[in-house]
Amino acid sequence: MRSAVLSQHQFSVAPMLDWSDKHCRYFHRLLSQHAVLYTEMVTTGAIIHGTGDYLDFNAEEHPVVLQLGGSNPADMAHCAKLAQQRGYDAVNINVGCPSDRVQNGMFGACLMAQPQLVADCIKAMQDVVDIPVTVKTRIGIDDSDDYQFLQDFVAAVADAGCEQLIIHARKAWLKGLSPKENREVPPLNYARVYQLKREFSQLNISINGGIKTLSQAREQLQYLDGVMVGREAYTNPMLLSEVDGLIYGNTATPLTPQQVVQQMLPYIERQMQQGARFWHIARHMLGLFQGMPGARQWRRLLSERGHFADAKPELLLQALTKVTSLADLTS
Repeated sequence: MRSAVLSQHQFSVAPMLDWSDKHCRYFHRLLSQHAVLYTEMVTTGAIIHGTGDYLDFNAEEHPVVLQLGGSNPADMAHCAKLAQQRGYDAVNINVGCPSDRVQNGMFGACLMAQPQLVADCIKAMQDVVDIPVTVKTRIGIDDSDDYQFLQDFVAAVADAGCEQLIIHARKAWLKGLSPKENREVPPLNYARVYQLKREFSQLNISINGGIKTLSQAREQLQYLDGVMVGREAYTNPMLLSEVDGLIYGNTATPLTPQQVVQQMLPYIERQMQQGARFWHIARHMLGLFQGMPGARQWRRLLSERGHFADAKPELLLQALTKVTSLADLTS
């Protein structure tokens, strides 16, 4: 059972804080039936002590992975068990986020300096669940960015029983760079990840960072087991509509953006009946027509009117009408 989600992990959408919530994942699942979806990072403290339901997801999202932020083995094990009970397909440990808030909570990229603690978390979690426990990390932190440092970290988590790693192919600067800068400033080093795969051939290793097209993704799959895409999948979501065919060999015809809008309508209506606001969902759809005639009008109408408390699903249809009319004019 532990390897089930790993076999589907050729393509995944990265966990993105404040972005990849359950509405975003439902939307992305309409575009790709096979891509593995991740929650935004959820801390053990929020799950154990928070008042909201931080484990909520839609049944349609499978395969879906919960990303956990934490470093207390007992708390990590408790949350992993809850995740399995709720039906998640895997649990991923965040060892990549460089923000000050995350460091203060003693999780994220700073844990690369404590491989034994990460190993202890993995062991504690695997003792109580059957679903995969995986790790998302960087290639290094601060001045600890040589191959030996990465090798020692991976050896420790592999010895603990971790079978899958997602590697952001940049190091993280824990001081001096914002999280946004940490996604862009440290140079990419794909060769370092390839070297890791050659040495740890038994591990399922995915690469993350700087991948913007499916042709780039397919090139990475010549060397690695999987590719994880983040911001590009969010800002240009129709990229996902080609994943099933180009990555997984599925011959089904993908949905058009217009069909996606129609299929989102009943979902938005259901969620609004349960208390969600229109903008909570529609904000994830702003890039649906990226690069197409009418894309600007689509974004403008939703952005200007979607925030209103009385915004309804019909606003999507109004925006779609503008896109369609402009597409007709340019055809």
